[in-house]
Amino acid sequence: MEIGIDSFAAILPDPATGRRPSATERMADLIGEIETADRVGLDVFGIGEHHRAEFLDSAPAIILAAAAARTQKIRLTSAVTVISAADPVRVFQEFATLDLIAKGRAEIVVGRGSFIEAFPLFGLDTRAYDDLLAENLDLLLKLGETTNITWEGRFRPPLQGQGVFPRPHQARLPVWLGVGGTPNSFARAGGLGLPLMIAIIGGDFERFRPLVDLYRQAGIRAGHDPATLKVGVHAMGFVGETDAAARDAFYPGWSHLTTTIGRERGWSAPSRQQFDMMAGPGGAFLIGAPKTVAAKMLHADKVLGGISRITFQMSTASLDTSAMKRSIELLGTEVAPIIRAARKQQGD
Repeated sequence: MEIGIDSFAAILPDPATGRRPSATERMADLIGEIETADRVGLDVFGIGEHHRAEFLDSAPAIILAAAAARTQKIRLTSAVTVISAADPVRVFQEFATLDLIAKGRAEIVVGRGSFIEAFPLFGLDTRAYDDLLAENLDLLLKLGETTNITWEGRFRPPLQGQGVFPRPHQARLPVWLGVGGTPNSFARAGGLGLPLMIAIIGGDFERFRPLVDLYRQAGIRAGHDPATLKVGVHAMGFVGETDAAARDAFYPGWSHLTTTIGRERGWSAPSRQQFDMMAGPGGAFLIGAPKTVAAKMLHADKVLGGISRITFQMSTASLDTSAMKRSIELLGTEVAPIIRAARKQQGD
């Protein structure tokens, strides 16, 4: 099982002082966090894509390229690229360039995203939300197969044999499909034979098993090797010295951001009791001391029928960079060895 971190480059007030770091400070801290993840042996670091004041990740490929120049082994990916609102040719060029800088460590996780700000920003109609995803994903995948492409769709001018450059360092850029809870999205990923990245940001892991089964069944029906149908999980996560310390560290930033977004969407403000339930044994938050977090990861692996990758969404913790780096260190030096030893014992 690969273990990593996803960040939305959240820029939130310090829960103790109320001070909000400058965008320049936060970006420098983020690059430092990626360097720490590389140093402690984590497998992957992802940067999301949002177009909101709370996040600095509107251009993830640029952040990842900066990180590529300062890291050695860690794989670098989007989390997710909002492909419905992007030009697939440009996305391919950006991540192919990243792959050259990283010498073969780039990946792309594509999806629709959970916010719609990109659509009016780039002059797109939200009513074509899913059609744009299907068409743009089709073009992106074809760009990975051929340099000079002939292609036609509904939403962009056709391509008539133009060359798309540069080509990546890898023979083919890995593309994952990021999904939420929509059955059609799981079936689409299976039908295309793409690895699946599930955003599980609440509830429990068990409720996603039928959807994972749907993904695997769709993949087998489409003729794909079951061994290639990889499942990843993106979840809220934070590792502390103790369960209580981890929860206390993560809750203020999570509450601030969830309340802000919930106000826009008509949700009630979250409570500490709700948070503690999701961080508890039955919830999907991977928050706690190393042994607690490792046990929940292995539980998720079991109930979902095998996970290839788990990434922790840590950036809503609203902590100073030293505390964030310490959590990353604990994930790499204490949690990861437990997981790797357990998987080795299972024969994986």
